[in-house]
Amino acid sequence: MLAKARLLFDKFGIMVTSLCAIHCILLPVILPVLPLLGLTAAHNHAFEGFVLLFTMVLGFITLFIGFHRYHRKLYPFYSLFLGGFIYWQRDAWGHEYEHLILVIGASLVVFAHIMNMRLCNQCNSCETDDKKPA
Repeated sequence: MLAKARLLFDKFGIMVTSLCAIHCILLPVILPVLPLLGLTAAHNHAFEGFVLLFTMVLGFITLFIGFHRYHRKLYPFYSLFLGGFIYWQRDAWGHEYEHLILVIGASLVVFAHIMNMRLCNQCNSCETDDKKPA
């Protein structure tokens, strides 16, 4: 049961991070078109901060389950926190580099989930959900 939840959380984390990156990349393109469609929207930094916080908490929980139950490797955590930090600091580089920094940060968060899934799937000593690695 816990393995299924971990896999679901990994996949959900990848999806949320990817959607957030796509949203942030496409927002400058879509924002000028919205008034033509009769819609209004604001660039909400609080919402982006909440999504980033949610992604980081979900990522930490998922990676901790994989770490504690299966692989005992720390490098997915390094990728998660480095990606989150880079993503959080995207405005510090200026608007000309914001999208590049955003893609790098989001890619590192997605990569952390992918590493976690692969490490958990490679666990040879974990035949069932009930066993922990030696």
